[in-house]
Amino acid sequence: MFESNILKVGVNHQGVVSRRSFLRGISLGAAGLTGLSFTDLMAVQADELRKRQMSCILLWMGGGPSQLDTWDPKPGTDTGGDTKAIATSVPGIQIASHFPKMAKVMKDVALIRSMTNKEGNHQRATYQLHTGYTPSGTVKHPNYGSVVAAELGDPKFDLPHIVCIGRDDTTPAGILGVKYEAFRVPDPMKPPLNTELAVPTGRYVRRLNLMHSLEVGGFVNSGGVDRVKEHHSIYQSTASMVLSPHMKAFNLDSEDSKTRAAYGETPFGHGCLLARRLVQAGVTFVEVRMGGWDNHNKVDESVAKNASSVDPGFASLISDLKSRGMLDRTLVVWMGEFGRTPKINPNAGRDHFPRVFSIAMAGGGVKGGQVIGASTPDGSGVKDRPVSVIDLMASFCKSLQIDPKKENISPQGRPIKIVDGGTPVKELFG
Repeated sequence: MFESNILKVGVNHQGVVSRRSFLRGISLGAAGLTGLSFTDLMAVQADELRKRQMSCILLWMGGGPSQLDTWDPKPGTDTGGDTKAIATSVPGIQIASHFPKMAKVMKDVALIRSMTNKEGNHQRATYQLHTGYTPSGTVKHPNYGSVVAAELGDPKFDLPHIVCIGRDDTTPAGILGVKYEAFRVPDPMKPPLNTELAVPTGRYVRRLNLMHSLEVGGFVNSGGVDRVKEHHSIYQSTASMVLSPHMKAFNLDSEDSKTRAAYGETPFGHGCLLARRLVQAGVTFVEVRMGGWDNHNKVDESVAKNASSVDPGFASLISDLKSRGMLDRTLVVWMGEFGRTPKINPNAGRDHFPRVFSIAMAGGGVKGGQVIGASTPDGSGVKDRPVSVIDLMASFCKSLQIDPKKENISPQGRPIKIVDGGTPVKELFG
């Protein structure tokens, strides 16, 4: 039978509780549910893996961006379309003319132009590029961001360790459970929903106590132990977050106008700036989502429009992290679920094409100023150095110093490796 340790939180005669007393009480409540002592919990927090302070920012381009109009342009060919190529800060590397700011920071960026896969369906490919696995009817594989949060997140940190910025849905935490579901921020310019206390702190604590006492009563005795543990973990984290001084990281108004202008006054630019602020505060994984890349019509116009937001946001994120000494321990990845066809369709667009596509990476120990792999001259396939999805996932693990062979156990008792096979792309790390 569980004891409600939360009830031990001290409230003075005015109904006010100190933040330290409140959070310690919450932690003791968690210890009571898990069977661990407070000392044991503190020992877990000292895990060496979590001391590395690595983080990852994923810039997700939903819809499948055209490699031929971004990082692998082929001007003057039958498949190149209207996109022009420009020189970058690295001699010999050219990218699409839509990205002049990214061209200036190319010394910090590695391009992989030989990504290859078989999934051409948006939902299936999105799932695969987020988990490293194809969808299965029996196992819900965890989003890689959830894996990073579970492996690297410090338990004593009081903000969520995985944050998703943008209005599109993200891949769930799957077998890792609700503890590692992404905290959603639909609009980076607005405070996160439901994070301000509607009542005084003392009343808030009493409500938590009441809820806890109801849970540890008849429901636990009726077989709801696991459900109560999970629910307690959720509101423990929520209670810690809403009282945290780290919540100021979500307030972009505190940034100077010059910095905000550099990132761009767009939802994506704001998202990139918020991502930097969050990893600076201690968040482990941030995904910034931008849709609008399913360009079956007028691909050149669509990419140009999207690039007007992506170019300043992505470039400023890299420069900002570097100037603050954070780039070496922050892996930044730009990618979508697949590429687009070399052949331009009758609607001046490009269709789904997983056979060959491109991604961009920076930071996290990645050696910038290089292109890895190549597509054929007409862009119809990989010319050399093919990189698979599991190779890419293994590379993420190498960057963040996560063991890709570690197994998580599904509810059915099946061990699931973080990455099932694959070899890190050695060129990424020099």
